[in-house]
Amino acid sequence: MSKRAILGIIGALVVLIAWWSCHHRAGSDQFGSATGGGSSGRRGGSGAGRGPIPVVAGKVEQKDMPIYLDGLGTVQAFNTVTVHTRVDGNLVQVNFVEGQDVKTGDLLAVVDPKPYQAAFDQAKAQASLDEVTLKRQADLRARNVIDAQDYDTAVANAAKSKAAAEAAQVNLDYCSIKSPIDGRTGVRLVDIGNVVHAADQNGIVVITQMHPISVVFTLPEQNLQEILNEGGANGGLKVLALDRGNTSTLDEGSLAVVDNEIDPATGTVKLKATFPNLNLKLWPGKFVNARLILTTRKGATVIPSSVVQRGPQGTYAYVIKPDKTVEMRPIKIAQTEENLTLVSDGLKVGEQVVVDGQYKLQPGAHVELTAPQKTQATQARPAGRAKQQKPTKS
Repeated sequence: MSKRAILGIIGALVVLIAWWSCHHRAGSDQFGSATGGGSSGRRGGSGAGRGPIPVVAGKVEQKDMPIYLDGLGTVQAFNTVTVHTRVDGNLVQVNFVEGQDVKTGDLLAVVDPKPYQAAFDQAKAQASLDEVTLKRQADLRARNVIDAQDYDTAVANAAKSKAAAEAAQVNLDYCSIKSPIDGRTGVRLVDIGNVVHAADQNGIVVITQMHPISVVFTLPEQNLQEILNEGGANGGLKVLALDRGNTSTLDEGSLAVVDNEIDPATGTVKLKATFPNLNLKLWPGKFVNARLILTTRKGATVIPSSVVQRGPQGTYAYVIKPDKTVEMRPIKIAQTEENLTLVSDGLKVGEQVVVDGQYKLQPGAHVELTAPQKTQATQARPAGRAKQQKPTKS
């Protein structure tokens, strides 16, 4: 085939392709006009009849808000004592019940006192004899019948016997084991009938002081200066002890100690608070959330917590303007406590904000204010549950 024939065939193909493209575009335009103007027509159709968006509104309020610092704490007893015997012997009495509250001086147990009573009686008798001898020697010395050395020996013997009698009295007293503090007894560590020794490691029982009680907790070192500025070094700041879920307050106490150093490994400072614990909701070893009330901000700007929205640029809120359109306004929050959020910048008292329905909004959208909707669980239901209808046979 010649070169001219090949060029002719190529030219014919180009013309054919151009003719097909023109006719296809014309058919598409005709189809688009027949269906309402293509995609732009569809967008216009859906937005043309759109009305105000229903939202729940709230107001920016002014309230006194406490400023909290939260830390994880551990309950510690004021005093914990392991009660030991001071003398060796057979345990003949146990006068406490496990878990019993005891007072200082209450009799807890008794070690067999018979050997120690005998030793005391012997020492007391010897002391009485030496005392009589001393009086006789003093009379003889006054008449120069005996020399000074014999009299001095009688004085020393009388003092030695008296000391021995006092030591025997102490050992006899130690046979009665008494509580050294007010507190609650734990599990009994030895049973009656066993021989106990002063060198035993376990002791007889552990007594723990339950009230007042302490909570030791930590806070970041960045908060230390705020605490010191509020006088925390002198104690007295209010502290709340909450359960691990932060749902209920176990007790209210006051700050007692700010530790004198910062832990360099964790960058935290240790604090100790004292609680009355009259209801015994705080138990030694229990983990709690400690909430230090640093100060109370008077006339703070607060909003419901659901107003706060978060985006790439930070926190913001939808503000309802007088013409019932919304404005997306950046805000700064200082603290969130339950259902209230303290706002440090961005809102003014009295302004209306969107509490619910933000997911439908765009800046400038018109809104319609509605009442809060009840959840499905709290909506009113008929007195009797409707029976499910059975499908009818065709």
